[in-house]
Amino acid sequence: MSYSIQYHKKEVIQGLRYHFMKQSEIKVLMVIVNIYAIATAYLLYIKKIRPELFLLGSVLWMVLMLLFWYAIPLVFYRKTELFKWDWTFSFNEHKARLYSEKGEAEWNWSEVTHYFDSPLFFHFYFSPKSFFIIPKQNIPFEDQHIVRGLLKGK
Repeated sequence: MSYSIQYHKKEVIQGLRYHFMKQSEIKVLMVIVNIYAIATAYLLYIKKIRPELFLLGSVLWMVLMLLFWYAIPLVFYRKTELFKWDWTFSFNEHKARLYSEKGEAEWNWSEVTHYFDSPLFFHFYFSPKSFFIIPKQNIPFEDQHIVRGLLKGK
């Protein structure tokens, strides 16, 4: 099965947001910052600390969200040329292939260490930091289900 796929900036940035927010380091950092914010809010409420500590936590939370939600996905998109090319994605029960005029990539399903679905993409991971996203837009729902089944079977 072979499908023509294109990457659209707005959608890719949204897909990259899902990728970055699923990283364990970022999750832990966000939990720590949220616990700090809740603790300082409580301590401020009972008048045990000055408002500056609560303000620091709030500013830190906002800065992290701006970085992880806007800045990092945008920088990643700008630095990655492959999102600007038109690709053909094909797969069978043993492997998947992505090719264009500029290059190609091919992998066996067994090389995919894990995957997840976001609303717009399949996210294939080959190691904790090595990943590839495939847009679902031009892949019929039935074939998306086949891809999920192949990945679950491996």
